[in-house]
Amino acid sequence: MSDLPDREPDRSVPLPGERPPAVTVCAVVTGVEALVLLGFVVFYVVEIVSGASDNLVTAATSGGLILVFAVFFAAMSRAWWRGHDWPRTPTLLVNALLLPVAWSLLQSDRGPVAVATGALAVVGIVAALGTAPRRPVTSADPDAGSRPE
Repeated sequence: MSDLPDREPDRSVPLPGERPPAVTVCAVVTGVEALVLLGFVVFYVVEIVSGASDNLVTAATSGGLILVFAVFFAAMSRAWWRGHDWPRTPTLLVNALLLPVAWSLLQSDRGPVAVATGALAVVGIVAALGTAPRRPVTSADPDAGSRPE
């Protein structure tokens, strides 16, 4: 016998067979959304460099803000892929916010983009709802963030 405590192997990244399909779908959906947002950043950079933008400050601000969201979506995708629980709520929220965007695109005669945006949002919502936390949070859980009374 060894004097060393028994340690479990590092399981921060689940094995491919251990990742539920809904988690994989969430990782892919948020990854695609991150790539689409990066495409918009590239669009703004091209607009700025080519001088096509009427207002340089607005284009730079919009591009910077979209870049922040692209990084956030990429972080969510990575977290889903690694099996973390925290991206569930943000995934639900941002995809729910994409539904009115899709509707607005549809109303402005951007049918294919509207359908793609709406479909991606619905798939993201359904997949996120299909995931379950690895361990339920209870009021007795010391990691739940509640103070003892």
